[in-house]
Amino acid sequence: MKTGIIGLPQVGKTSLFKILTKARLEERGHSNPREAHIGVARVPDERLEKLSALYSPKKTTYASVEFVDVAAIGQEALKETAFLASLRQVDALIHVLRAFEDDAISHVGPIDPLRDIRNVEFDLMVSDLTQIEKRLDRVEKDLRKMRTGELEREHALLVRSKEALEKEQPLRELEMTPEEKKLIKGFMFLSQKPILYALNIGESATLGEDLEAAVSRFKLDEVAHRPNSGATAICGKVEAELAEMDDEEAAEFLSSYGLRESGLVRLIRKSYELLGLISFFTAGEDECRAWTVPVGSKAPQAAGAIHTDLEHHFIRAETIRWDNLLAAGSEAAARARGTLRLEGKEYVVQDGDVVHIRHSG
Repeated sequence: MKTGIIGLPQVGKTSLFKILTKARLEERGHSNPREAHIGVARVPDERLEKLSALYSPKKTTYASVEFVDVAAIGQEALKETAFLASLRQVDALIHVLRAFEDDAISHVGPIDPLRDIRNVEFDLMVSDLTQIEKRLDRVEKDLRKMRTGELEREHALLVRSKEALEKEQPLRELEMTPEEKKLIKGFMFLSQKPILYALNIGESATLGEDLEAAVSRFKLDEVAHRPNSGATAICGKVEAELAEMDDEEAAEFLSSYGLRESGLVRLIRKSYELLGLISFFTAGEDECRAWTVPVGSKAPQAAGAIHTDLEHHFIRAETIRWDNLLAAGSEAAARARGTLRLEGKEYVVQDGDVVHIRHSG
């Protein structure tokens, strides 16, 4: 999963990227301010940690997310080939919104995340509209030479997409059949990508309550409930401090704010939900590992995430919920209780399943 981090200047976008990926950009000597930064973040998972405590494996491997931090967004930036290419290749977007007051960090006009959403969304739609108009011109020329079913279907979809954008409706909100999504996938339209709005709020004595209330306070409830959209809140200043602490210090620090988990954990979890992803686990003495698959994946597809050969030679999957395995204390005890099950090719893997693949390979 690759997620692009976007935002206007001075919103804390690059700081968030550094915290997520532990990247030290100042050491890389980037001379081009438009150059995208790429980093990988570990997906925190308390369930995996508990499974590792049970098995004491040689290795524990977390799921990961690749983040791409691009320069401040705007119509001029969206005309640059390299900038566009970096954004088009991501699966989803996190739009970081300034919701903090700080006289030391310049900002044009009053703090207004909803206005910033509208402005950036407009720029994304203009970029897509320009692309669609160019493609429509080409398709219409081709149709005059020879009419084919595929060209006609593409033309109809492009016209419908153009009409939506002209009404300022992003393409992520446009209903499409699986066939239409496949037909349009190669264009990698920016306003079609799922988007998570991340409010970057200021530090306060009541931070826990403020984070919970932030989406409503800044009037993002409606945009957060649109198709393929979501919203959450973080405090970049606090997250930066947490990043420098060990686990015990961090837990105590969070507790002092009335928080059980960091904003980054919530942000990554929200990203998973937005993209329709879940985690399942493999567990043993050699390794405990989290794997990422789309919601609704059947057992053979989950096997394929581990290794393509396992999907081809799949026979059965031994499955058990992670908490049932912990409660039993071992696979043998779970088998005796009847909570460890054998499932076939039609079994839909659930978030938190511990899976062992039986195969003929």
